[in-house]
Amino acid sequence: MDKLAAKTAAPAPLQSSKGLRCREIEERDIENIVALLAKGFAARSRRYWARALHRLSHHRTPSGLPKLGYLLEYGGMPVGVLLLIFSDVATSATPNIRCNVSSWYVEPAFRSFASLLVLRALKNKDVTYLNISPAPPTRATIEAQGFIRYCSGQLLALPMLSGRSPELSLQPIASVARPDDAGAAAEFDLLKTHADLGCVSLWCTSDGRVYPFAFLPRRIGKGLVPVVQLVYCRDQQDFVRFARPLGRYLARHGRPLVLLDAAGPIPGLIGKYFAGNGPKYFKGPNPPHLGDLAYTEGVVLGP
Repeated sequence: MDKLAAKTAAPAPLQSSKGLRCREIEERDIENIVALLAKGFAARSRRYWARALHRLSHHRTPSGLPKLGYLLEYGGMPVGVLLLIFSDVATSATPNIRCNVSSWYVEPAFRSFASLLVLRALKNKDVTYLNISPAPPTRATIEAQGFIRYCSGQLLALPMLSGRSPELSLQPIASVARPDDAGAAAEFDLLKTHADLGCVSLWCTSDGRVYPFAFLPRRIGKGLVPVVQLVYCRDQQDFVRFARPLGRYLARHGRPLVLLDAAGPIPGLIGKYFAGNGPKYFKGPNPPHLGDLAYTEGVVLGP
């Protein structure tokens, strides 16, 4: 959700940074930030942003990192905002800190200083940064900032029509006991957190092995078509392999269509590929794989 380069009737730009300050967003700023985001993103209501900031304020942020993000302040009022979602997405004993750079908006008169927000946000070289919803006019800018595109399209699939697959036992995460193994426990915790945020989290087993999946319920096509988006699996080929039983389970719960990030049509899945839809970028030491949008904006802020 990136609106920096949106066209608007702009007042005269600020010529000097005197009086302009970049700092972390604090709890006392939330009401003003909600108003600023509602102004910058006309498709989202103040009610949406109030709920999103509430959810983000309760998100488990790794110690020492910003809870909400950064703002630009002028004359005691925010004139720019960049929400940041920091998460530890480790699915083993090894830490893996990721930051979803989200909801970037700066008032037109202050856009020449918007880079202050970005420079402050991207300063930690040990963090992997994601931008998963850049507005088209800003894509060249984020590429100049060192972001690399890792996804260039999406597939809308009807997995219940896929061919035969191995037998699969599916259990909602709420009915599963937390495992003792550290790696399995980390994935269990990820699925449990996503379920608490409204995702369909399934703990699946086949031939003695565990296959975790999390899906985010969404609506596309101007809000008319209910789908789920694959937001976590260990390997996207796991979804392809078990597409038929997963699709049947999701269809029984009213969501037969699944949206997946993809580089092109995926062999084994029936659906339509949309080239150029939903491009995604990363910058940092741990590139995400397709099928891993854990703890990103749709999940944490809400669809």
